[in-house]
Amino acid sequence: MDTPHSIADRTALLTTTQTQPIYYQKPDGKLSFDIASSVALANISYRKNQANHLLLHNSNLPIEQHFNYFNEPSLRYCPAGVFTITEQENKKIFKIDASKCLHCKVCDIKDPSINISWIPPEGGSGPNYSGM
Repeated sequence: MDTPHSIADRTALLTTTQTQPIYYQKPDGKLSFDIASSVALANISYRKNQANHLLLHNSNLPIEQHFNYFNEPSLRYCPAGVFTITEQENKKIFKIDASKCLHCKVCDIKDPSINISWIPPEGGSGPNYSGM
C-alpha cells in the first residue's frame, strides 16, 4: 500500500475519465480572492526582458497528449494561472505567462511528462508578503 509521498505527484494524476469537474464559487473578496489579486499580494519582482525561467521541452505535449488525457492539468495545479490555452484559427495553443509565476515549482513537480522545468529567474525574487 502506498503511503503519503511514496510516489511522485505526477504519477498520481487522474485522467478526465476518472474524475468529475469541480465547480467553485466566485471569490468573495473577503475569504477567497481572485488569482490576479493573490499574485499581486505576493509582491514578486522581475527584471524586465529577462529570459523565460519556465522551460517547455516539447511544445506539442500539452495539447496533443495532456489536454486529451488530463484536460491539461497545469491549468489547475498552477496557483497563479501562469498557463493558459487559447485558440487561433481553430487550433489550440498552450501559452506561458512567466511574469505571473510565484516560484512555487509546482509545474516542475506535477507535470505528468516532466515537460516543464522551473529554473530560478534572473534578477527575480520570491514572494515578499508585506506585514508578515
